[in-house]
Amino acid sequence: MVKDRRILKLSIIYILFAFVLLIGISMGSLKISVVDVIKAIFFETDTLNHNIIYNVRLPRNLAAAFVGINLALAGVTLQGVMNNPLADPGIIGISSGAGLMAFVIMILFPDYTYLVPIGAFVGAVLTTFLIYTLAWKNGVSPIRLILSGVAVSAFLGAGINILMTFYPERVQGGLSFMIGGLSGKTWPDLILIWPYTLLAGVLCLLLSNQINLLQLGDEVATGLGLSVERIRTVFIILSALLAASAVSVAGLLGFVGLIVPHIARLIIGSDYRYLYPATIGLGGAVLVGCDTVARMMFDPIELPVGIIMAVFGAPFFLYLLREKK
Repeated sequence: MVKDRRILKLSIIYILFAFVLLIGISMGSLKISVVDVIKAIFFETDTLNHNIIYNVRLPRNLAAAFVGINLALAGVTLQGVMNNPLADPGIIGISSGAGLMAFVIMILFPDYTYLVPIGAFVGAVLTTFLIYTLAWKNGVSPIRLILSGVAVSAFLGAGINILMTFYPERVQGGLSFMIGGLSGKTWPDLILIWPYTLLAGVLCLLLSNQINLLQLGDEVATGLGLSVERIRTVFIILSALLAASAVSVAGLLGFVGLIVPHIARLIIGSDYRYLYPATIGLGGAVLVGCDTVARMMFDPIELPVGIIMAVFGAPFFLYLLREKK
């Protein structure tokens, strides 16, 4: 009975995801009905609607979905591995590490921009282990982890600001990168991110039982035959890969990995066999929805979606910090 209810909830989440995606594609300077969107995608391939949707709206909305999925999966995985409900790639500094490396490549080595995802991944992994090491003292306390992440994030952010100061002529779209935005995303951006989403997402789903065991505590998990440190390292690398790929496409977009996992837990519970699929659906739906709001709120002026996420995410983070103190 419990399993059936969870499957029903997952079905509703993915129906909502599909609906939000269709609404996002339909909204713009030229309003296109949902029915016409479906026709233009699958049937009427030689119309103006098809050209607008296929060349502009579809890749942007799909990129938003993949970025949301990646950040949400990274957040829920870090929360499980670190046993900390406040863990999030942006808050604890992982995104800053990925962003700094991406900035270094984009500004200092512009001919090697194809290496941005790899550089972002390296930066994210190194930053993750640095924060985890700094926070460790007979275990990792939530407060030490947050404070270590804030300090490291501030240091790395200073590095980004230095690059922007010394090379202003090379920083095109730097402000959008710092805030987090999806303006102008096309099929190449989608191609850049979806393999990482597929690889890391599948591995997370396959390892859901292992992260469930981690929730029982290191001693119990070890007693049940789990190699705790090895599996924790695997999950941290997966989180870094997810965060890095999202940063390379959308910039330093925060709070998705904090908000979405908590919503998913309220709906589906804490069993990662169901929490991971729920997080995937909600992560995509939330970011596509927020990006649609950012595009249409002050139409024709477009806000970076990072502003919308910050408006909702910052109060939510303060609430969690107060509740979990």
